[in-house]
Amino acid sequence: MPEPIDLQNVDYHEIARRGDTEVLGVFLDAGLNPELRNEKGYTLLMIAAYNDQADMVRLLLNHGADPDAPDAGGNTPLMGMGFKGYTDRARQLLDGGANPDARNGASATALHFAALFNQPDLVALLLARGADPALTDAQGRTAADYARGNGFDAIAEQVEAERP
Repeated sequence: MPEPIDLQNVDYHEIARRGDTEVLGVFLDAGLNPELRNEKGYTLLMIAAYNDQADMVRLLLNHGADPDAPDAGGNTPLMGMGFKGYTDRARQLLDGGANPDARNGASATALHFAALFNQPDLVALLLARGADPALTDAQGRTAADYARGNGFDAIAEQVEAERP
C-alpha cells in the first residue's frame, strides 16, 4: 500500500501556477481552503490568474475563491492583470465578482495599474465594467495621471473620455 501524501509538503501554489486542475480539484473537493496563501500572501487564485491559467481560475472561483482577496501588499488579482495584460483573465475575475474599484495600500485600483502598464484593452474592459476613472490614489493621482506620467497619452485620453 502506498504511503499517504504528507499534505504539509504539497506545494498547492505550484499546482495552481501550472494549471493542473485535475490535481488541485481533488484537494479542493477534499476540503482544501481556496483562500490558501503563500509566504507573500498570494492566494491560489492570484497565482493562477497571474500565470494565465483560465481553467484554474474557473476552478478556484467555482470553489468559492474570493476574487478580491489581496496579497500582503494589498494588491488584488485584478490589479495583477494590469501588469500582465491578461484581459481574458480579468474578465473571468470580474465575472466572478471582482470589484473593479478595489484599492490597494496606496489606494490604487486595477485601472491605475492598467494605465500604468499601457494596457488599452484592459482599460476598456475595466471602464466598461464600471471602474471609476475619477478615483485617485493616496497621492491624488488618477489612472489618466499614471498613463500620462509614463508617456501613454492615448491611454490617458481613453480614461479621461469616461470621466463625468
